[in-house]
Amino acid sequence: MRYAVVIEKAEGNLSAYVPDLPGCVATGVTAREVEAEIREAIAFHLEGLREDGLPIPEPTSQVEYIELAA
Repeated sequence: MRYAVVIEKAEGNLSAYVPDLPGCVATGVTAREVEAEIREAIAFHLEGLREDGLPIPEPTSQVEYIELAA
């Protein structure tokens, strides 16, 4: 599965969240670190859903960049 991940600059670090997995968040000082942390957070989140017998949400969010003329 491929989930969209949003990475944002925060005060002093980066934060990431997964729109299709509410509550699945991570932080890191570098892009590499926050990417590794959100991968772990996704795995942990999905494991928790499975353990609780809850359905695994299908990825539905899409991310696109829109270029605007200057």
